[in-house]
Amino acid sequence: MNLYFFRLNPPRADFAQTMTPDEQQAMAEHQEYWRALLAEGRVVVHGPVADPEGIWGFGVLRANDRAEVLAIGERDPSVTAGVNTFDVFEMPDATTG
Repeated sequence: MNLYFFRLNPPRADFAQTMTPDEQQAMAEHQEYWRALLAEGRVVVHGPVADPEGIWGFGVLRANDRAEVLAIGERDPSVTAGVNTFDVFEMPDATTG
């Protein structure tokens, strides 16, 4: 298994503070989705990043290949709802404890 960095990109810099009710629902489903991935052992760590330019999300996932992580991202409820986009980067020399 390889490790991959997953970045969840919000639609605007103030997204965390200005979500519409539909966006709030999509994000609640997103959180449930990632908690399930964590419980399955697919996710090492995940959560929001307090970037001064705007909060965004990240996760580190265990997967066989990039395609597997892309499929996980494409099933994310916040992505399927059209709220967020994402980027995936392989971590070829990552070390875990």
